[in-house]
Amino acid sequence: MHIHAYSWLGEKELFDRDAARRLPDRPRPPVTPEDQEHHRQLVEAFRRSELPPMETAHWLLKSPHLIRRTFEEPKDAAAWLGGQLTEHAPGFHSQQEANTARLARLVASAADTLAHGGDVSLGFYVGRTSFLSLALVVCSPNRFAPGVPCPRESLNGRPAGPPR
Repeated sequence: MHIHAYSWLGEKELFDRDAARRLPDRPRPPVTPEDQEHHRQLVEAFRRSELPPMETAHWLLKSPHLIRRTFEEPKDAAAWLGGQLTEHAPGFHSQQEANTARLARLVASAADTLAHGGDVSLGFYVGRTSFLSLALVVCSPNRFAPGVPCPRESLNGRPAGPPR
């Protein structure tokens, strides 16, 4: 088991585009070659997009270049999360969200969640129009997406195997 760290900071308006953040459903039968090609194009667009996915485990389907760091130990991944929170906390929209005791509890909870095989996903408003998304995703295998291959084992920048 290892853990991939992801972060995204961008316009809240982009983050709110749920369709761009959702892995496309497979076409319903009967499926034509055109349906298959259209689905393939949608999946490729999803994989290329830097927007955080709706389902945390689907980060593993995205391009490997989006991985910020990889950790072998949950405590190290949680420490990275703590560093990100500390770095961005001065810009959090809410002073309550930036409370250091609250952030410390989030980091401790993340370490525990990761140690038990769960993923961690946090989001914060930054300034007036931006949003920060931070995710730690357990890999090899992921409990919520066991059939998704590790992006570190990708070929030519594309995850090996079909989308799930």
